[in-house]
Amino acid sequence: MKVIKWLDAHFEETLLVLLLVAIACISMIQVLFRKIPFVTSLTWAEEFCRFLWIWSVFLSLPYTIKMGNMLRVGVLVDMLPKVVKNTVNIIVDIINTACMGLFAYYSMDLVEGIRRSKEASPAMLWPMWLVYIFMNIGFVLAVIRGIQQIVIHVKNFHKRELTTLEQTMQDAAKEAAMAQEGGDK
Repeated sequence: MKVIKWLDAHFEETLLVLLLVAIACISMIQVLFRKIPFVTSLTWAEEFCRFLWIWSVFLSLPYTIKMGNMLRVGVLVDMLPKVVKNTVNIIVDIINTACMGLFAYYSMDLVEGIRRSKEASPAMLWPMWLVYIFMNIGFVLAVIRGIQQIVIHVKNFHKRELTTLEQTMQDAAKEAAMAQEGGDK
């Protein structure tokens, strides 16, 4: 059960950190190899880093849904009465989840078409469907996170939510406290 809770809390962010670290390390190694005489540069590094960036884009989608950081105009929603605000949040979650579901459905057709074409990447000769499959993964995870947000908003329908400004101030206070704790050690 602890593993499932940990995955629910940290799955996407862990993958994103690993992808960004890999991009940084591979890019740095590529630059170093270019400057060392008699060492051939990595012909695949640029393409691989590009794939990692693409993967990070699609994996960041469920993370932003989970964190509630999807692009929205929070100030307008904050001005609404509590019941209307909570209803709007649920409606937005439903529309967002439905869109992600449609994207997931149609991206499966796209990936299948690419798989049938047997297209390969130029430098690494990877099947391109392996690159595009992260689009499916991102959209499916976004649907799962969207459903979670709907459940959370329905469960907490009668609870008072913080306004965007209050949430920002609370987050800043938490970050300052964490920084203070780190400095005291």
